Formats: sequence, structure tokens, C-alpha cells
Amino acid sequence: MNKSELVVQMAKRSGLPTASARRALEAMLESIGEALADGDRVQLVGFGSFKVTERNAREGRNPKTGEVIQIPASKTPSFSAGAELKKVVNGR
Repeated sequence: MNKSELVVQMAKRSGLPTASARRALEAMLESIGEALADGDRVQLVGFGSFKVTERNAREGRNPKTGEVIQIPASKTPSFSAGAELKKVVNGR
């Protein structure tokens, strides 16, 4: 399912016009992104939680040349599925 298909499903289930469902989805995604950028954790009970994890600097290798390169430290978003989502996915 892509973003457009998700918007259509949201509109059907909520009874909202498609344009309103699209705005609601965009607002939710932007809100999660801004919260993560501020260092906050976003927890949606039953669905899961989003947080930012920090990766340390490390050495890597260029796969073409085999040359050792330095990979800088970075932050990356991560998602942990909640119990209810896991049940749905596993058909329970």
C-alpha cells in the first residue's frame, strides 16, 4: 500500500473527504517528524513507538576498492511495533 492508497482507506473508514484524510495524514507525519527532530519519543499505544537512535562513528570499507573509510556518527529514526500491531500482523 502506498501513501495515496492509505489516504483512500482512511477516507473510507473515517467518512472524511479524501482531501481531508490527506491533510490529516500529512499533519500526523509532519508532527511525528518534528517531535523526533526535537529529540522526543512518539508512542502510539497498541501501534508502536518512534524514536531516534544514535549511531557511533565507525570504520567501513568501500565495496568497490576495499579502501578503509571513516563513517561519521549519525542519528537515525527507528520504530518498535506495539503488541496490538504484532497481533494483527500474526493473525491473532
